Amino acid sequence: MSGPERILRGPACIEEGAVWLGARDPAMARARVDTGPWPDRLRNGGFPALVQAIVSQQVSVASAKAIGARVEAAGYHAPDAVLAATEDELRSVGLSRPKARYVRALAEAGIDFDALQDAPSDHVVDTLVAVPGIGRWTAEIYALFSLGRADVFPAGDLALQEAARMLYGLDTRPSEKALREMAETWRPWRGVAARGLWAWYAVAKAREGVV
Repeated sequence: MSGPERILRGPACIEEGAVWLGARDPAMARARVDTGPWPDRLRNGGFPALVQAIVSQQVSVASAKAIGARVEAAGYHAPDAVLAATEDELRSVGLSRPKARYVRALAEAGIDFDALQDAPSDHVVDTLVAVPGIGRWTAEIYALFSLGRADVFPAGDLALQEAARMLYGLDTRPSEKALREMAETWRPWRGVAARGLWAWYAVAKAREGVV
């Protein structure tokens, strides 16, 4: 997309993108009818958001919430506190040994989160994936929800891949590469298309009796 990147700031922006997508893609229009308004899912960013993303890796939602609460209560949502802590202290709040290392690496990275607010999305992703424990999916989710980038699309997300398979009647679930190519037609609103696919997937699975 040429020019400054569009920033999603709330439901009105999501609706603008949904209308644009629906006018050009009948499947997106059908998804919008099935789901109703798509949620913005915007949330705070910065160091605490990425610590929580690390905490949430490969654990249940309930476990992530419980460990995240202990991490915050110990003050480890701030880089200085993490750098001052020993590995044993970080692990005492429920972090595994690898996750303790990842949280420390994030603190040591010294990322200027304010600067990321205005940085191109590619730079945001490159900056974050340079930190051990942060992969492309996590970096794109951060850009999508914490920075509100309208054209970021986390094609590695399995729910998005399955939603695309179902909504578009594909024989097989598209690979990350195939879905990224498919998403090109949704520029400059790929971040809104992702929200639509997630919302539609939830509705479709509910209809099948899958919670």
